[in-house]
Amino acid sequence: MRKLLLFVFIMFGFVSQVHAVNPDEVLDDVVLEQRARSLSTGIRCLVCQNQSIDDSDAQLARDLRILVREKLVEGLIDEQILEYLVVRYGEFVLLKPRLNNQTLLLWILPILALIIGAVFALKTLGNSKRKKINQVNQLTKEEQEKLSKILSD
Repeated sequence: MRKLLLFVFIMFGFVSQVHAVNPDEVLDDVVLEQRARSLSTGIRCLVCQNQSIDDSDAQLARDLRILVREKLVEGLIDEQILEYLVVRYGEFVLLKPRLNNQTLLLWILPILALIIGAVFALKTLGNSKRKKINQVNQLTKEEQEKLSKILSD
């Protein structure tokens, strides 16, 4: 049993990430194919939404992979291909959205939330410490009388 488990762990160590690119999609030019793979890892599958078109088996992802390769063969540079896809499908097609007027809130909102959360946490901690100090400093009448008596002696 231990040997079987060891074998399974070793096999998982040699498994690489599986891509959904079909052999009939692969370009003959190695350089263009590498550019296509590089581009397709940054393009979102609009069906799966959290996968790149390089990893997705959806038909639309296949169509987008073929489209990227066609544009590469036409001689377009990477930025032109990405811009073509953004114009056609919107900024959502990019797995890592670009910083512009439309996505500014998307980039700033997490930072603002972190700052607001930190301020709230510090304020809450400060208030609770002050309350504890005030509670410690307040003595009952009996305690004040005993303290006065001790101090006067």
